[in-house]
Amino acid sequence: MNSTRTTPPRPVDVAAVFPQLAPLARTATRLHPRPGEPTLHDSSVGGPLLWPAGEPWPHCEGPHTSGAYSLEVVRLERRVRARKAMNPEDPYAGSYTPEEREVLERVQQTDVDDEWADGPVAMLPVAQLYVRDIPALRPPGGSEADLLQVLWCPLDHTEDVYMPRTAVFWRSAADVTDILVSPPEPPLVEFEEYVPVPCVLAPEEVTEYPNSLELSKELREQLGDWSRWQGADGVDSSYAPYPESFYHGALSVAPGWKAGGWAQWGYTDPMPRLCRACGTEMDPLLTIATVEWNGDDDKWIPYEVRDAAASSGDRRRDALQPTGIQIADCHKQQLYVCPVSPEHPHMELMQ
Repeated sequence: MNSTRTTPPRPVDVAAVFPQLAPLARTATRLHPRPGEPTLHDSSVGGPLLWPAGEPWPHCEGPHTSGAYSLEVVRLERRVRARKAMNPEDPYAGSYTPEEREVLERVQQTDVDDEWADGPVAMLPVAQLYVRDIPALRPPGGSEADLLQVLWCPLDHTEDVYMPRTAVFWRSAADVTDILVSPPEPPLVEFEEYVPVPCVLAPEEVTEYPNSLELSKELREQLGDWSRWQGADGVDSSYAPYPESFYHGALSVAPGWKAGGWAQWGYTDPMPRLCRACGTEMDPLLTIATVEWNGDDDKWIPYEVRDAAASSGDRRRDALQPTGIQIADCHKQQLYVCPVSPEHPHMELMQ
């Protein structure tokens, strides 16, 4: 497990200022991914999955656009960049070793059939979360499952825009006794940003409140009334002209990768999230984020990475975008599940 990440306390107890928010509080688990070497027994982003050898590996049926980047070369280039970042004074750290040159030459000489993407394409691991690490993770329908696994297709689809297509699985870890050691992989991916950097996690529970777009008109008007905020300890007076933005950026929904909590709207207005199988309101499951924070929500930056956040270059980028993925133009991909049954289809939204 990763070293601790600690979100600073919220600058204001917003439920004390606006008591109507108190019953709307939800627990979210910030995952705080950080590049590492997770094993299949760890909760991770982009790490290996505890997958049964006798169960077919998920494939996406498409239709796909053809890939442009070799998966093997994507990983090789990342190793070279990491080596260079770890040895900034070594002028040869960013050079290819003889073994790496052989890999590049072999890949360049390999002729990948342009029609390979017309058939089923092996999906890539995105996240593996053990309930022991994220107690707030609730399997649907009262299931005894204690392990959530999420994969996605590394190719774009003609009917889907800006985000990869995902697959969600729940299972009991104790039932996996014969493990799939070498799962299939696609030869090409659409973008390097569709290949998550393997990351260890530092799960941390925080309290969230709804995005203001999900609140009643009356409560939104109160949030926008600066006189209601005055006198509360910790209020940033620079937000006096637009106090609702203070609520939005500092007090409501945590940024970055997380399990559960509230949705972060903005790209679209809130919309119904009803199960296609039974019509039940769906629950937020996982937020797949391009970045861990942005300029509007920097009050959520953990203490342990504040120096890196204030720096520049590779150090800042590694703290800001540790998983290396990107959803459209720096957006989030949110997954929802039906609370009735793990067999019901999940939902994907981009925000």
